[in-house]
Amino acid sequence: MDTKELIKEIKTQLRLSMNGVASQSMREKGLTYKLNFGVELPRLKEIARQFDQNHDLAQTLWKENVRESKILAGMLQPIDSFFPEIADIWVEDIRYAEIAELTCMNLFQYLPYAPAKSFQWMADEREYVQACGFLLAARLLGKGIEMNERAEEEFFDQALAALLSPAYFSRKAASLALTKYGLQSKETAEKVFQLLAKEEHPEDETIKSLFENIRLEIEYLL
Repeated sequence: MDTKELIKEIKTQLRLSMNGVASQSMREKGLTYKLNFGVELPRLKEIARQFDQNHDLAQTLWKENVRESKILAGMLQPIDSFFPEIADIWVEDIRYAEIAELTCMNLFQYLPYAPAKSFQWMADEREYVQACGFLLAARLLGKGIEMNERAEEEFFDQALAALLSPAYFSRKAASLALTKYGLQSKETAEKVFQLLAKEEHPEDETIKSLFENIRLEIEYLL
């Protein structure tokens, strides 16, 4: 089948799997896609397994303002044809936390240039681009990737700035990345505690809560 036929087949399966209650709930929470079938993630994985990875198909799916199409795009995009400039185009198009998290999980973390992109994106001023940088870093740190001293210093600077910013999603993503870093060893846990001590009493209660949650997650290593 050509790309047009593949898209038609996918859309048929999405309509058959549509969950109106879930779709309505997402709309009420502000997820205003052009189209949202409300299909649960396990079902989307089943649909993706029925198709071979296909660059043209994935690119076409991503361009649609449809929740399920964007999620499936990350599952069906081949790594070898997903060049850095395409990654930048995709990340600039992300508007919702779910898409950011799933695309980092299904695609971005496997890219050979993922570490470089994580630092590039976390330094960006746009909230969702920055958050993707931290989410990607969290994925890589969870797999045991290590940072040299220079990278660690940059990571800490960017993470602390994000934690203290008014951007809610960037805060959460930076918190996750710092937690993953602190969980690597007693030494990294100590470094994260020292970083948070620089802003021991932030005025914002949300920031205080994030700080405390990070400490609670890693304190057993100390």
